[in-house]
Amino acid sequence: MAHERPPMTAPIDRRLSQTIELLQELIRNACVNDGSPGSGEEWRSADILQGFLEGTDLDLERYEPTPGRTSLVARLEGSDPHAPTLCLMGHTDVVPVSLAGWSREPFGGELIDGEIWGRGAVDMLNLTSSMAVALRHLASSGWRPRGTVIYLAVADEEAGGVHGAKWLSAHARDAISCDLVVTESGGWTVPGVRGPRVVVTVGEKGVAWRRLRVRGRPGHGSRPYGADNAVVKAAEVIRRISAYEPKARISESWRAYLEGLAVEDEVREGLLDPARFAETCAGLPDQRFASYAHACTHTTLSPNVVFGGTKTNVIPDEVVIELDARILPGDDVGTVDRILRELLGPLGAEVVVESISEREGSESPFDTPLMDALQRVVHRVYPDATLLPRVTPGATDAPFFREMGAVAYGFGLLSRSITAEDFSARFHGNDERIDVESLRLTTEAWLALCEDVAG
Repeated sequence: MAHERPPMTAPIDRRLSQTIELLQELIRNACVNDGSPGSGEEWRSADILQGFLEGTDLDLERYEPTPGRTSLVARLEGSDPHAPTLCLMGHTDVVPVSLAGWSREPFGGELIDGEIWGRGAVDMLNLTSSMAVALRHLASSGWRPRGTVIYLAVADEEAGGVHGAKWLSAHARDAISCDLVVTESGGWTVPGVRGPRVVVTVGEKGVAWRRLRVRGRPGHGSRPYGADNAVVKAAEVIRRISAYEPKARISESWRAYLEGLAVEDEVREGLLDPARFAETCAGLPDQRFASYAHACTHTTLSPNVVFGGTKTNVIPDEVVIELDARILPGDDVGTVDRILRELLGPLGAEVVVESISEREGSESPFDTPLMDALQRVVHRVYPDATLLPRVTPGATDAPFFREMGAVAYGFGLLSRSITAEDFSARFHGNDERIDVESLRLTTEAWLALCEDVAG
């Protein structure tokens, strides 16, 4: 029958070699997205991936809403139109690097001591390459699924999807329409209350980036007394934003995550109590975990970019502050504007607030057939492990698919040598790298998932 599972005759080491080589090529393409329309140049990686996938039974389509910002869609059509459609989604753009912080060439894609080094190795070219290898193997092996399988290598994830998933969901919906989506942010193992837990991301906070234009009046730098200096005002704006500390909000997602995690009872109770949260969080010995706990329970405002002024001896009339604001699922993007009005008070009359990018948070339910399938995939490798759903404070392209009605999770299957702390530090960090064993596990996980869900 067309939906029967085919024999997997290609050796695992061949698939692993392909994943390694493809990941190295994607890293070396250096599709750096700085947020400007002309950056990214994801066409380079779209070319590589298209060349890799050609010659199979996959239907390939390219979409380029902005010159150079290319996304690739590959489809393996299913035999049953009523069966669920599964999308494996990876992005091809990466964030910029600070060269001074790297001990290796960030775009070298070097294989050193069992690890691939380079920007994007964790976020998320390891998944983008392993997904392509898995789907190519399925398509070239004669496998015919009941449900359609889509592979999406999308541009512009790192700047909100304007030239990628956001555009596709508005202008090419039929090409990416699906029931189930698996993308980035998951797959590492953490200690659980009743054994090891493999993390699956089921939702994420919303984004409400803002540009604040702080107004002043120009003058000569030699006469600062009584001056209307935009830098001085901007410093006060930043101070007020940095001091903002609302009470923790305990969501069901946060409660479920914490109750499944192996932490001391006193810590768990403190992090589930809004009145005790701040004190408990400040006392945590692991500040990475403290940062994550805080982000999962608060709307956060982070002033990350400041620029202004024209010359050392000129009092500036404008300073621009770019603010990364993240809102909890359930809040609307206007939450940030209301907070800013309250924080700035009368000073707000001197500040113009502009929206850079915004998207509300979203979550998929925990109890779904896709979660069950992921559990079976994990059980093949880690029989003692169960899944642990969580919400990420970061952003992915998954919300665009949730808005279209799909269940969307972040997954991957990493080796147990990669801890949650390793993953967090390497994500957008210095010396980003992924171990070869994780590449092998993840490649095989996609094969198993496609067979389980679509076969």
